[in-house]
Amino acid sequence: MPMKKINCLIVDDEPLAIELLENHLQQFTQFHLVTSCWNAIQAFEVLKREQIDLVFLDIQMPGMTGIEFVKSIANPPSIIFTTAYRDYAVESYELDVVDYLVKPITIDRFLKAVNRYFDKREYPALSSENRKDTTVPIDNFLYVNTNRKHVKVSFEEVLYIESLKDYVGIQLPNEEVKTKDKISDFEKKLPDYFMRVHRSFIINTKKITAFTTHDIEICKNEIPIGISYKKEVMAFLARQK
Repeated sequence: MPMKKINCLIVDDEPLAIELLENHLQQFTQFHLVTSCWNAIQAFEVLKREQIDLVFLDIQMPGMTGIEFVKSIANPPSIIFTTAYRDYAVESYELDVVDYLVKPITIDRFLKAVNRYFDKREYPALSSENRKDTTVPIDNFLYVNTNRKHVKVSFEEVLYIESLKDYVGIQLPNEEVKTKDKISDFEKKLPDYFMRVHRSFIINTKKITAFTTHDIEICKNEIPIGISYKKEVMAFLARQK
């Protein structure tokens, strides 16, 4: 018997963010996008007349925030928060939401979030093979420009990335590769298992060997946790226990 379609609702006041999520949803046959809304008031009206299973909900919106919206509903559908702000991670998990996605949302990270939804609902997990369009593979490497040549860097080998003024240092097990780039721009090129933990550091979460409330250890390298990133980092680490 074919699996019932999952009715989805997108609530976001940014047209580009809506368009990106719509494109992600269209790649999977299991989802049916009922509609997209610009604010919480419109979303209330949709919930009154439609059976919604899963909501992709922005947090910072005019009039009412996504968190206020969830708290105001007696029996809310499953929620995946989508936001450009990292500071709400801990508060969002207290609402028992499925996941917390930080924009821009890659297809890898989107897939991980909806699989968490499926885990809760005991549906079969999605994989890249389930996508309608599988003609574009997700690369596991990146070519970076260094010393007048392009060097292939495997994401799996990267321990962490450090901001070095106008450059970033890509720390590998036996060497450091430097390339001219801003760390905020370089972050967008990385798979979802990389995490910004400090204004100057991005780590490969697969390489964590130990951590405290102040720093993360990767192969005996101690990476500081920045104050503005601490809530999200600690929420992530708590989920790994």
